[in-house]
Amino acid sequence: MVRSPSPLSSFPRVPSSFPRKRESSGLSTAWTPAFAGVTVRCLLVLALLLLAPAIALADALKPGPMARVAEVIDGDTVVLAKPVMEAKEVRLVGIQAPKLPLGRSNFPAWPLAEAAKQALAALTLGKEVRLSFGGTDKDRHGRLLAHLHAADGAWVQGTLLEAGLARVYSFADNRAQVAEMLAIEADARAAKRGIWGLPFYAVRDAAETARHVGSFQVVEGRVVKAAKVKGTVYLNFGADWRSDFTAAVGADALKLFRKTGVDPLEFEGRTVRVRGWLKQMNGPMIALSHPEQIEAVGR
Repeated sequence: MVRSPSPLSSFPRVPSSFPRKRESSGLSTAWTPAFAGVTVRCLLVLALLLLAPAIALADALKPGPMARVAEVIDGDTVVLAKPVMEAKEVRLVGIQAPKLPLGRSNFPAWPLAEAAKQALAALTLGKEVRLSFGGTDKDRHGRLLAHLHAADGAWVQGTLLEAGLARVYSFADNRAQVAEMLAIEADARAAKRGIWGLPFYAVRDAAETARHVGSFQVVEGRVVKAAKVKGTVYLNFGADWRSDFTAAVGADALKLFRKTGVDPLEFEGRTVRVRGWLKQMNGPMIALSHPEQIEAVGR
């Protein structure tokens, strides 16, 4: 991956040329009311997305065609003007942007969801983009699962992650570029850009996970005990496995761990960061389907 020098730390203000309204986009972009809750920092990042995307992709992916983006649904989904591989809707693989209701009842918009949508629109709407693939190319809804690159080679997923307008959200059958995305996300989190400056997206302590069951979370804590039981490795983050947070690595996932030279049993005693959907199973649990869902962050 090639990264040009990022201007994020040196850009002093929103430039006077930054558009306050974009009539041609087809989106609601009256900046002041629509972004009343968005921090000045996030507005700076959005300005930079429009002016100079800083990340280009050099690593090999399976190249796909060029296509024009006709609509932006949310911060990680677009619609193409013409079908590619018999599909027009594209889910940007490997990331999760803040979610909009999109017609779902009793589903409040996540913080910065509109900002993420506007950022993706600024990067892609009405423009030709290159689709590329690093794993399964369609999801169960028939959407394309693709990486997007602008005409100048800038990697759209990487740009959104750098701005703090998405987090890494990977799957076992689509792992290409995940290590690079995690590194970009880490930089944005350290700088508290975008979502990483808000409590809603905070990295959770393992001890507080019970209150977040049913949601996607990034969790950090020390593995107290690691044990293999009937083909599954359990990483216990507390003394009571029946109620404390646990990460589980099933038999299929263990095969992927072995291929990458990672033994999850060796995480015992170490501080790690895991990500995934929290479910309730003898306390809060995240099932790990592939190695990129867990990162060692300390001894």
